[in-house]
Amino acid sequence: MFLRHRPSRLLALALLIAAAGCSSADDSASTAVPSPSAKAMELCRNLDEALPSKVDSQGRRDPEPESALTAGWGNPAIILRCGVPRPPKMIDPKVAEGHDPDAVAGGVNGVDWLMEKQDDGAYRYTTANRRAYVEVTVPKGRDSSSALIDLASAVKKAIPEGIAD
Repeated sequence: MFLRHRPSRLLALALLIAAAGCSSADDSASTAVPSPSAKAMELCRNLDEALPSKVDSQGRRDPEPESALTAGWGNPAIILRCGVPRPPKMIDPKVAEGHDPDAVAGGVNGVDWLMEKQDDGAYRYTTANRRAYVEVTVPKGRDSSSALIDLASAVKKAIPEGIAD
């Protein structure tokens, strides 16, 4: 009797392994979680609660590992990280004077941003003049201005103007 059940058990095991193999090919993004100060952590948690469910018409799909300091929308994902360190280019005089072709300062809907073009064609934006630094990476081919417009009100609401620690 044991032999009659063994092929069905092997078939079930094979199907289980095949299903697990298919489901492990997850398209979710991953990103490094920042390690901000306690003050910035509080502001970032407030931002997480204020973030929109859609950015650039894309639904929210948070990256791994799950954290209140990170958020994502769409695939390929627009990734937000809150509590990042100040980018070195933020204090580079060439950027302030407009002499760096890969980094530009500007503002969108009342939020100041440093824009940095990445080697892969993506753009990384970091808030300036806010009490915590918020970084938004927009993949190549996605609408950066739409993403920043969609995020501006949440940033203004949760991260007060000022200088980050």
